[in-house]
Order: sequence, then C-alpha cells, then structure tokens
Amino acid sequence: MDYKVGLAGRIILLAASIFLLSYFILNGAGVFATSLFIIIILAQIIFLISYAESSFKKVRQFLDNIKQDNYSSVFPVKFDGTETDDLHIEFNAILAKLKEDQAEKEANYQYFRSVFQHLSIGLITFEEDGKIQILNTAAKRMLNINQLVFISEIETVNKELHQAIHGLRTGGSELIKIAHPDGIMQLSVYVIELVMRDVKIKLVSLQNIQSELEEKEMEAWQNLVKVLTHEIMNSIAPISSLASTIKGEIEHKIEQNVPASTDELEDYQMGMATIEKRSEGLINFVSDFRSLAHIPNPKFSTIHLKTLLQQLETLMQHQFESNQIMTKCTVTPDDLILFGDQNLIEQVLINLIHNGIHAMETSITKVLSIDAFIDESGKIIIEVTDSGKGIEEEALSKIFIPFFTTKKKGSGIGLSLSKQIMRRHKGNIQVRSELGKGTTFKLIFNA
Repeated sequence: MDYKVGLAGRIILLAASIFLLSYFILNGAGVFATSLFIIIILAQIIFLISYAESSFKKVRQFLDNIKQDNYSSVFPVKFDGTETDDLHIEFNAILAKLKEDQAEKEANYQYFRSVFQHLSIGLITFEEDGKIQILNTAAKRMLNINQLVFISEIETVNKELHQAIHGLRTGGSELIKIAHPDGIMQLSVYVIELVMRDVKIKLVSLQNIQSELEEKEMEAWQNLVKVLTHEIMNSIAPISSLASTIKGEIEHKIEQNVPASTDELEDYQMGMATIEKRSEGLINFVSDFRSLAHIPNPKFSTIHLKTLLQQLETLMQHQFESNQIMTKCTVTPDDLILFGDQNLIEQVLINLIHNGIHAMETSITKVLSIDAFIDESGKIIIEVTDSGKGIEEEALSKIFIPFFTTKKKGSGIGLSLSKQIMRRHKGNIQVRSELGKGTTFKLIFNA
C-alpha cells in the first residue's frame, strides 16, 4: 500500500472514530460504548504514530549502516510501485555505490601499500607522537631490523640517523654512514612533513648511495690524478730538461778541463734561478693541495648576515673602486641570522667576490650583487652575482674539481675549498651562468 494512502486512510479512520465518540457522548451512550471508542481511538493514535515513524526508522537504519560502514544490508523490495518500495530501491542503490567505492579504495590502498613495500628506497612514516605507521621492506633491510613500533627505537640502530630524522625539516637531507652486516652503508636521508586530516605525519626516505659515492669518488680521484699529473709534469719537465742541460755542459767543461766564461756562468746562474723558481711553484702547488685536504672543523656561532656583508664590503672597497665595480647588498629580513663558522663563511664569500671581480675585467657594466634571504623551504640562501662574461657550459661541470681553473694565474682550489666548507656546514654551493650575461653562485644553508 502507498505510504500516503495508508497515512491518509488512518487519519480518516481516526477522525471518524473521534466523530462517533463525540456523537455517542452527546446522545448519552452508555459507559461501555464510550470507553470502547476511547480505547479504539487511543489504539489508532498509537498505530498512526508507529506508521508515521516507520519511514524515519528506515532512514535512521540507513544512516546507521553508512556510519558503521555496513554496506551489505539490503532493504526489501516488493516491486509493488509504492513510495516505500521506491525508497528501498534508492537506499539499496546508494549502499551498493558506497560498497563499490569502499572496495575500490581498499584495492587502491592495497595496491599502493604493495608498491610502497616493494620500492628499493627505504620509506618510514610516523605520527607526531613517534608511532610508526608504515615501514617498508627496503627500510627494514637497510636498518637490519624486523619491526619498529616507535621511531625512537632507531636510536639503538644508529644515533646519528635518529638525530637526523628528528632534526631535519621538509626538504632537508643528510648523509649518514651506518654499519651493516653486508658492509658500511652510506644512507641519504630525506624528510618531508605532511598534514593529513589534521594529523602531522613525517615521511622519511632512506637511499643507499654507497655504490654511487664509490663511483663518484673514483671519478673524482681520476680527475684529481689527471690534474695533479698535468701540473706536476708542467713543473718537472722544464726543471729536468734544464738541469740535464746544465749538467751536460758542466761535465763537458770538466772533461775538457776548460774554465767557464763569465757569460756561461751567467747562463748557469739564470738556469739555476729558473730551476729554483719552478721548484718554488711546485712547492706552492703541494702546499695548496695540503690546505685542500686539511680544512678545519667549523666553530659554530651566531652570524648576523647584514653585519657580515657590511664588513666584507668595507674590506673589499679598495678593489671595488680600483676596478670601477658597483656593489649591491641586500639582506631580507634585516635581522637574518646564520649559525656557522664566520671565518670560513667569510673565506667562501671573499673567494666568490674575487672570482666575480676577475670575471668582470673586460665587462662594460660592472655590477656585483650579494643577496641573503630565506627561500620557500626555509633554507638560508646567499647569492653572489656578477655581470661578467659568464662560464662556458663545458667548464661549469668542472669548476669544483680541485686545481681546475679558467684563470691564467689561478690555483684552482678556491671553489673546491668553498664547496668543502659548505659541506662542513651541512650546506651546498650551486652555480648558474649565461655567457655574456654573468654568473651567480648560490650558497645554501639548511636552517
């Protein structure tokens, strides 16, 4: 029966009963008849309320099923064309769609969980209280563990790794060396902070880059050997040749028992002076190499960057004026503070400024800019930009190799020293250049 028809029929029947009760009371009907009609009317009211609430009960049951993720319930359908039947059909359709969506979400979750588990990169996610959500197979293998419940348990594996995970912020990375049954592993630790449904989550990725480091180390050694061989041979070859020539002439004089003339003695003296000069150059070269290999550990302190740049500008003022260079220094915000070794950072900046001055020797417009600011990921950046001739693309990949230089009188260790100093500060140095427009060196500090 249609819900509206049933409801209307019950209301009409109740109205008729109330009308008859009024009629009996007005015509002095007996107590029995009056009481009977009162009971009948009360029963009709109860049934009417129950009938009216029946649809609300079904809606409530439908909402409870959704709330409890119970999509397997089915409302009976009689296909009699009533509104109740239509309501049940709609309920069943909605529950079926929700059940399908739930199954799809579960399938996607299992898929991504399988992908997560089979990645070669170690991945760990944990909440703000330190409870681990996911720990994939690669992470277990790298850390040589079976399971972790809280991230603090990693301290028993490696204290440096534990400190890095808690200390790094979004975008931060650090290289950690850990002992493993298969040998020493170099782990690149990268951290991302996420907020999902008002819950803070930290995602940590661990990548073993030992083989890549060994490959790069071998490549670096090969490049270094090439440069060292080239530089040493350039110094040794003329020394050996000149010494051999002088030795031969002196031996000839001794064999012939002929005294050397004044001119010959002057030639010998000039030759010995040349040998001395080239030997000093070789000694200086070796000294530069030693300085490259013995960079002191940074003594960290608070550095006010605006004050530091003002001091550098004053220090280099004479060179700026003599080379007709216009300088621009900006620090944003004005009270920007860096935690590092001021002497080493000064050494890096002075080297970059000298490089900029050299690059602008033949430039018409000579502008050197130094900008310090905080980027969108919270890292402190110092950029040194010149309007010089730029660096050729082929040289860009080699400028940080020890003893490689594009200058006629350069030692080739300045940028190598700068890169090592930045690495000691857990930072990095990058370069971008365009021929004819200038070069920018970017110092990146992980705040």
